Amino acid sequence: QVQLVESGGGLVQPGGSLNLSCVATGNIVSIHRMTWYRRAPGQLRVLVAAITTSGGTYYADSVKGRFAISRDNAKNTAFLQMNNLKPEDTAIYYCNADKAVVSGQPGYDDYWGEGIQVTVSS
Repeated sequence: QVQLVESGGGLVQPGGSLNLSCVATGNIVSIHRMTWYRRAPGQLRVLVAAITTSGGTYYADSVKGRFAISRDNAKNTAFLQMNNLKPEDTAIYYCNADKAVVSGQPGYDDYWGEGIQVTVSS
């Protein structure tokens, strides 16, 4: 069974930084893309940043230049370094493993973490 666990969230002042981690455990062979989403209060969940196995990245316009996504393929771990945080970055952040191949299972599947709270406030 594949599980994704996020860590590194919390309360930070505007202009501060946080580094989120997402560890995927289970009999994982590979994960095509690891993505961070967020859901602000009263809003839909939106994509923040994504990274493929080969290192290709994508960022939402709202975080370009402030956030950096990275991953360790050998450890099935993704990171989201968030700098110059703003109050509008306050949200629950979710990690997603897209097209994960699991040993002993046919094809691939999609997995989600439970989310972690990030609050930016003075």
